Amino acid sequence: MSLSGPRFQKTAAVTQLIREAERRVESLPGVVAIAATYSLPLESRFGGPFDIEGRPNDHYEANDACYVSPRYFEVFRIPLLRGRTFTERDDGRAPGAVLINQTLAQGRQHPRATVRSFLWPNGNAVGDRIYFGKGAGPPFADLALQIMGVVADVRDSGLSRDPDPTIYLPVGQLTDGATTLFNRNMPITWAIRTKANPYPLSADIQRELRIASEGLPVAHIRSMEQVRVESTARTSFNMTLLSIFAGLAMLLAAIGIYGVMSYAVGQRVHEIGVRMALGARAVNVLSLVLRQGLTLVVVGIGIGLMGGMWLTKAMSGLLFGVSANDLPTFATVSILLLGVAVAATYIPARRATKVDPIVALRYE
Repeated sequence: MSLSGPRFQKTAAVTQLIREAERRVESLPGVVAIAATYSLPLESRFGGPFDIEGRPNDHYEANDACYVSPRYFEVFRIPLLRGRTFTERDDGRAPGAVLINQTLAQGRQHPRATVRSFLWPNGNAVGDRIYFGKGAGPPFADLALQIMGVVADVRDSGLSRDPDPTIYLPVGQLTDGATTLFNRNMPITWAIRTKANPYPLSADIQRELRIASEGLPVAHIRSMEQVRVESTARTSFNMTLLSIFAGLAMLLAAIGIYGVMSYAVGQRVHEIGVRMALGARAVNVLSLVLRQGLTLVVVGIGIGLMGGMWLTKAMSGLLFGVSANDLPTFATVSILLLGVAVAATYIPARRATKVDPIVALRYE
């Protein structure tokens, strides 16, 4: 929802809009909670520098700075680890409040800091004060913000990236200048959690938001699943291409193993004939050929696994939800290639054992 224009140049007006939207939308059957933010997870983020009160010589950086309404953590189910989250009382009349994530609470100081140590021992940052955006310009007042709580990490910047140091600030405590700047350059986003499929509620939610905002429309309505798909579209495309090439490579490897093993066994028809002429049974010949052939395959697979585990480190940035050295994947491919090798060795060896020894002896 775009809040540009003179009507929402004051933070108090935006705060009132959020409260009215909460009252109306949360009264709808099926709606759990609604929140407002200027930075939706997995989309554009902005951060900034901050100082910790009592440490004048050290300067730090928060990669993500999220301006949110009080229900944000309920909507996205971000657990509170220490302290408290924001309430409606955290507005422009209250002392400055801020929340930080676990990565920031337990993180190390900036590399240029005078002492390399944890920012807060044991992550116990509640009650300390920070100055966020110091020197960033008039819209951002250099006010002390008290850390009210520590929340769990969220991969807001990308599913394949480790959580960034993040601070959360209440929308209701933005300066009027910052509110004007934000509303002029970006829309505010409503995030709504529902008990079931949200799309049947879309029309009712839009109606209540229009009433709360006195006629402002909402646009670009999506589910968080769509947001996730959009954020990983390039990675998904790259992984699809890699999967196709990997499948072709595995197919070529299987064909190559089958061809080589079949040729190697075929070259031993004379030997097999001699062994059978001397009294060897078919099962003994099969066991010998399989053992010798599969020994080479197992050695090759072992070398391939070691090389694969080393080379897949280059792919770690494209993966999320699975490690680069995913054991089920390696096991599946190894078993598949081993099965191909068994078939490539067994079929021609079995065929050779059915040849008349006299014919085999005349093979050359």
